Amino acid sequence: MRVNSRQAMRKMNFLSALFSMTDEQAMWRVQTQEDHHAFAQLVERWEEPLRRLCARMTGDTHRAEDLKQEAFARVFEKRKSFQPNARFSTWLWRIALNLCYDELRRINRRGESPLDADESESIAARCEFAAETPTPDAQLAGQEEGELVRRALLRLPEIYRSVLVLRHYENLKLREIAEVLEIPEGTVNSRIAEGLARLTRILEPQFDDRQGRANPMHSNAAANAGRRTGSASGSQDISAPASRRGLQLQKVLL
Repeated sequence: MRVNSRQAMRKMNFLSALFSMTDEQAMWRVQTQEDHHAFAQLVERWEEPLRRLCARMTGDTHRAEDLKQEAFARVFEKRKSFQPNARFSTWLWRIALNLCYDELRRINRRGESPLDADESESIAARCEFAAETPTPDAQLAGQEEGELVRRALLRLPEIYRSVLVLRHYENLKLREIAEVLEIPEGTVNSRIAEGLARLTRILEPQFDDRQGRANPMHSNAAANAGRRTGSASGSQDISAPASRRGLQLQKVLL
């Protein structure tokens, strides 16, 4: 009994030490000892962030599961190439993004689009990415906005999509994104600004149309105001300048 008690205590101490390890310490054990317990700990910590990243980059939640598994397999296969002074998260994000880029190239070669997902896929992604809101109406509105942003992101070139996903969904700092993508911080900043500008241009007419359908009286009033001011097109909502609407649209993402 005393032996079993000591064994149980050693096991508890081992697990406690494993859980308290940093990612880099766990990866060192994987690299030098092929420690499967340490590897399982890394998978548990990172599988959800990786799945989110792959889903937002490819627009396919099912394929994201496969890409996530491929990323962890790549981590184990390439464990000897991990630099001891490197940040594990930087290395992992880079591996996952490269797999996403490869998948997007395969999609393009087949002449497909990330937007070609079926309706069930669209609904799943819509529910997954939508912000939680307190009332059914507000929840539905949040889901619709989340779906619009998701689809708009998929229309951006991957160099803008990647920085927006890393910055505004995974909350990486500019310095961290620069390390992942191996580009200067200034380039990260400019890509974020350009990506948001492009996203706003894509979303603006969709949000205007959605608001018009939700509040037809407001749309009619705006149209009448446009006619009274001699506007060539009465459909523009002059009560919401483009710059302000752009900020409102960006809040959906941010």
